[in-house]
Amino acid sequence: MKKKLRTYEADEVVVEYDAARCIHVEACVKGLPAVFDPARRPWIAPGQAPADAVAEVVRRCPTGALHYRRRTGAAESPPARTEARPAPDGPLYVHGRLCIRLPDGETKAETRVALCRCGASANKPYCDGAHGDAGFVDAATNVPARLAAGTSDDAALDVSFAPDGPILVNGPVTVCGADASETTGTRGALCRCGASETKPFCDGRHRAAGFKAD
Repeated sequence: MKKKLRTYEADEVVVEYDAARCIHVEACVKGLPAVFDPARRPWIAPGQAPADAVAEVVRRCPTGALHYRRRTGAAESPPARTEARPAPDGPLYVHGRLCIRLPDGETKAETRVALCRCGASANKPYCDGAHGDAGFVDAATNVPARLAAGTSDDAALDVSFAPDGPILVNGPVTVCGADASETTGTRGALCRCGASETKPFCDGRHRAAGFKAD
């Protein structure tokens, strides 16, 4: 897992950018071009807009490559419902109150991540955009009901990664398809090898596919 963290400061807000997690969705560039300009150096200038506007656009970044810290004022708060959204032919976007347990033992509190589900990322468990070159194809529709039902006393979604296996989720989550299909539960296994025939859920085919990942 790579990390290329850079910090850009203004009087009222600080923007943190992890280049290794950026897959160029461009929500920031389109949302606030005065602040986020790839043709400029430095390319992020948080002082070019009010802190509230900067924070609002940073929250649109689905990968978590961008985060902000207010000098004063409220920090980012997750939505009431935690959602996992497989993108057509792309990553798994997870948004909510998250506890990410990385293979190296690090535990991170997050609100937004893009996780690899094609098996080709060089920055696993995060997506690095490799699904395009890998030819990964999945419409992300007709999400099957493959989450264990139940209740959870903890509002956070615990996300971990089985060695050479799936993404494991434990806690309240709704998996949402591109066609508005969805399933809600508290425990499940999501494919990250690209071979499952029940995407976005794991069906055990990572073994036959020879998938390797910490």
